[in-house]
Amino acid sequence: MTAREANFDGLIGPTHNYGGLSDGNLASARNEGLVSSPREGVLEGLAKMKRLADAGLVQGLLPPHERPFLPLLRRAGFSGSDSHVIETAWQQAPGLVRKASSASPMWAANAATVSPSADTADRRLHFTPANLLTTLHRSIEGRQTQRALSWAFADSTRFAVHDPLPMQADFADEGAANHVRLCAEQGGEGVEIFVYGRTADENWAGSFPARQTLEASQAVARSHGLDPKRCVFLRQSQAAIDAGAFHNDVVCVGTRTTLFFHELAFENRQAALDAIRRAADGLFEPDFVEVAQCDVPIGDAITSYLFNSQLLEWPGERRLALIAPKETQETQSTRDYCADMVAGNGPIGRVEYVDVRQSMRNGGGPACLRLRVTLTDEEFSAVTPTALMTDALYVELTTWAHRHYRERLAPGELGDPALLSESRAALDSLTEILRLGSDFYPFQRV
Repeated sequence: MTAREANFDGLIGPTHNYGGLSDGNLASARNEGLVSSPREGVLEGLAKMKRLADAGLVQGLLPPHERPFLPLLRRAGFSGSDSHVIETAWQQAPGLVRKASSASPMWAANAATVSPSADTADRRLHFTPANLLTTLHRSIEGRQTQRALSWAFADSTRFAVHDPLPMQADFADEGAANHVRLCAEQGGEGVEIFVYGRTADENWAGSFPARQTLEASQAVARSHGLDPKRCVFLRQSQAAIDAGAFHNDVVCVGTRTTLFFHELAFENRQAALDAIRRAADGLFEPDFVEVAQCDVPIGDAITSYLFNSQLLEWPGERRLALIAPKETQETQSTRDYCADMVAGNGPIGRVEYVDVRQSMRNGGGPACLRLRVTLTDEEFSAVTPTALMTDALYVELTTWAHRHYRERLAPGELGDPALLSESRAALDSLTEILRLGSDFYPFQRV
C-alpha cells in the first residue's frame, strides 16, 4: 500500500524559557537562567516546517499547551483569582511556577509512540501519548497531547488514540524519542524498535534517570496490536545515559532500512543488531551506519546533537538526507564525520544544517521537535486540514507569532501575571486559526 512519512512538529509556546528542569539533559542544565526569545524560537520552528513542506514532504503541526498551567498551581494549594495564583505562587514556590510554565510540549518526539496501520492488528494507525512521569513539568502533558492528537487524527475508523499509560514508575514512557521503525517501504510491514533504560524492578544506579522502562514499551506494543516477532526491545547503554543521552534519539535515528547510531548507543551492541536482523528477516536487510567512538566521542555526539537530526527520504534523491542542527556543523568531529559520510557510497547522501538554537539551548534538536507519522493516502485525506502546513498557514502563523510572542523572556518574568494574559490571548487566537474548537484549552472550559 502506498504511504508516506509525515512530520508533525510541536509549535513552540509563548512561555518558552530556560528553566533547566530536566535532570540528565546537559544543554538544559548548562543554559538555565538565560534570557530566551520565544518569538525567535517559534519562528525557527516554523521555518524548519516550511522548509520541509516546500521540499514536498508532508508537514504537520501540533498546537502548544496552555502555559503557565494553573491547574497544577491550584492543585498545589494556591487559590484566588488567576493573577493572584501566579503572584502568590511566584512568591512562595517559584520553582513550581517555572515547572508550570515550561514550553516543553514543543518537543513532539515525546508526544506519543506511533505505529503505522501496516504494523497493527486492526489496520488502524495507533498513538499512545507519553505519560512523561519522570519530570513534573512534563508529566502534565499527556492528557492535552491526547486531546491534540484526537483533533489532528479525529477519524476513529482510521486512527486510534489511546490513553497515556498509568502514571506510575513501572510504566515510565517518553514516547517516540525511544522508538524507531525500519521498513523496506513506508506502506509495508516494518520492524518497531523500542529502546528502554531500565526495567521496573531494578535498582537503577546511573548518574541520571533512566526515563523509559521495558514494561512501558511492552505495554505500548501490546496496545497497538503489533506482531511480537516484528518488535525488538533494546536496552540503551548506561554509558550513553550517564553521558547525557537522556533519550535514545540523542544517540540513534533511523528510517526505511537505515539505522544511524553511535557505537555506545546500546548496552549490548552486537546482540542488539542481531535482534534487529532477526525481526527484519523476510522483509528487508537492515543497513547499519555506526559511528565509532574514536571518530565522534560520545560527548561530541551529545553536545552537537548529530543523531537528534531528522533522517528523511528527500523527494527526487536516491540517498537519504540528514537535517541536522547548526551545532553539528560547528563541532569539528561531527562536521568532519558528516563530510566523509556524504562523500562515500552509504545510504545517507546529504546533510542540511538548520538553525533551531532556541530549542537546542534547552536540549532539543530537529528530531525532538517532530513526531513521525506514516500515513497511507486514505489516512492522509482524513487528517484535519488545519493540522497540515501550507503556504497560507505559514504566513498566518508567522504573523500570529509576531503579534503575540515576546521578543525576550527573562527567568524573573515568569511570575508576571501579564505573561499569563498574553499567553492566553495567543492561544485564543490560535484556536481560531487552527479551528481547535472553543474548549480545546483548560482555561477555555472554565
